Amino acid sequence: MPLNGLELAKQLIRFRSINPPGEERECAEFIARLLTERGFDVASYEFAKDRPTLVARIPGTEGGRPLCFTGHIDVVPLGSNEWRFPPFEGVVQDGRLYGRGASDMKAGVAAFVAAACNLIEDGLTFHRGVTLVITAGEETGCEGAFHVGRERALGQAELLIVAEPTSNAPIFAHKGSLRVVVTARGRTAHSSMPNEGENAISKAAEWIRRLEGHDFGARHPLLGSATACVTTMRGGENINSVPDVAEFTVDIRTLPEQKHDALIAELGRLFGPEAEIRVVTSFPGFATEPDDPSAAPLLSLLRERTGASAEPAGAPYFTDASALVPAFGGVATVIVGPGEAAQCHKTDEYCLVDRIAEAQGIYRDLMLRMCCDRAG
Repeated sequence: MPLNGLELAKQLIRFRSINPPGEERECAEFIARLLTERGFDVASYEFAKDRPTLVARIPGTEGGRPLCFTGHIDVVPLGSNEWRFPPFEGVVQDGRLYGRGASDMKAGVAAFVAAACNLIEDGLTFHRGVTLVITAGEETGCEGAFHVGRERALGQAELLIVAEPTSNAPIFAHKGSLRVVVTARGRTAHSSMPNEGENAISKAAEWIRRLEGHDFGARHPLLGSATACVTTMRGGENINSVPDVAEFTVDIRTLPEQKHDALIAELGRLFGPEAEIRVVTSFPGFATEPDDPSAAPLLSLLRERTGASAEPAGAPYFTDASALVPAFGGVATVIVGPGEAAQCHKTDEYCLVDRIAEAQGIYRDLMLRMCCDRAG
């Protein structure tokens, strides 16, 4: 019986794969069984106990680089607000599939898994292979994707489709993220005699002021400029002492061409030699040229379906593409998935039912166009 993307998405939502702490194993095992039964060669790579990322392959008869799809199965916590619908039941109402992960991004995973499995059951021959990378740990730092990269588990790909929520519109670039902790040190003294001390909070405040007025210079046609946001601040121990230490965190959303080592050096010059800068995470961005020939079949397909040119866009967030694009050797990449970006992480998260069917059709047609011996 053919797989239906909506019904499969409901099943995936029912797995409570919340991250943190990370509870992806049962969901991953369910998908692995489904793919194995339909002829995929499935390998599992754990970056931590019970945190598997799947790499599933159907080989091509003529060799060459496969078409790859990726999506994550971890979801963020529910938050403190009450949900209108049970978040792990996959309720459909008024044309919407409700549940944690509906848009971000179990509907996308379900759509490409269903599309690939149905083509196999149709008995088609794949002259180009198809690879599915289904990751754990995306929400807290792309751990699963980085792990399969370190394990050299991927090889090459002709095109990478990231099924993150875009309302099925193509995203050709996204920013990276460089997160740092900046520490200022001073000298403690009684607060009635502040001149006897050296106020670490005052130093940190001055550095933040400099950062807020700083222009990182580079511009990108789809992404604009890099941004920096101070996200936490800590300093001092008691109200009547000059603080001798303070620290703040910064999340810099970077452009694909910006080297993070160079940005750290730039921060050092901006703050001065006293600043202690520690990197927390460093995820590169990516950008694929809209006229890249590997992406042409997708753009042509989208144009045929809508009757209009699919305008490439960029995104300010990052995805598993930060890890997978370099792991696949700089593969051409497009983010296109059925979810609604505005629904990510929200209470009563939903995905439009029609988008799921549309995405399944897009993925199926792309595989037919790029990988199968019989056009559909």
